Amino acid sequence: MNFVVMGAGAWGTAFAVHLARAGHHVTLSPRRAKHAAELLSAKENVDYLPGVSLPENLHITADLRPSLRDAEVVLLACPSQALRETCGRLLDNVTPQGGISLVLSLVKGLELRSHKRPSEVIAEVLPGFAVGSLTGPTNAEEVAGRLPAAMVMASKQPESILRKVQAALSSPMLRVYTSEDLVGAELGGCLKNIYAIAAGCCDGLKLGDNARAALLTRALSEMVRVGVGLGALPETFYGLSGFGDLVATCHGSWSRNRKFGERIGAGARAVDLIANRKTVVEGYMTTQSFAGLCAENGIEAPILQQMHAILFEGKAPSAALQSLMNRGLKSETLTPFTG
Repeated sequence: MNFVVMGAGAWGTAFAVHLARAGHHVTLSPRRAKHAAELLSAKENVDYLPGVSLPENLHITADLRPSLRDAEVVLLACPSQALRETCGRLLDNVTPQGGISLVLSLVKGLELRSHKRPSEVIAEVLPGFAVGSLTGPTNAEEVAGRLPAAMVMASKQPESILRKVQAALSSPMLRVYTSEDLVGAELGGCLKNIYAIAAGCCDGLKLGDNARAALLTRALSEMVRVGVGLGALPETFYGLSGFGDLVATCHGSWSRNRKFGERIGAGARAVDLIANRKTVVEGYMTTQSFAGLCAENGIEAPILQQMHAILFEGKAPSAALQSLMNRGLKSETLTPFTG
């Protein structure tokens, strides 16, 4: 198949490398022409994915129009707050004779002011395009290093389209499943970043394995409650885009969100850390969006609310821990799931 990957950060680059190795025609399109020139010169994404050689058959250009003319699938690999602008560039460069069958989001964050999911932003800017989300526990370095992984492609598009794309995305080292619950898959991919920051706070506070295990268990329960309250299916959160991504992001030494939370737990201020970063910590702004969504919809999310207090209200992580530990005692209520 013919793929265009818009966005040359770590994940966009890694997935473009994966597709090129699988024998597809792949264009990696950085936002800046200067970045494209650097990738072509170094044969490596030095800034975002160092140590990974870019395949010879990977086409790299910031000039979108020629690449989109023959594209069948476009993958959007940009920060959530840049998604609307990225979709606008796609719209400006797509040709009437183009045959794009699916636009897939690799984004894991909500748009701040609108609280819209990535697929909602895409559909709003690109009406008439088939939309989906590709998500799950996939660290860029491991995918680029040919380590085994699994993902889920969520979309409401006809099976005839999805099966073809599913087969093209998959390889002996990357297994792709399909799902019709686009809402749940996207919410899981967004929410897990918030709880990864919380897990990092546990590490920074040196609370131990018991505390981390309790946090992740209650975080999964909270993900289900928030997700269902926002229109998702509960079972989705027990899959790759929920539990799978939660475990990987909360434990991975590579996780930006976990490392960000660890520094906050150790005493750093969130606002200072964000101001001095080159790469994006999606869970930071996503916490603010979900706090607004939960308030608007009357959804109880105590971990999320305490993370919002830490990140945006200056609450000390130790004080947030006490707020959680001193909540009224209750039975452990779990969302039933059979599947």
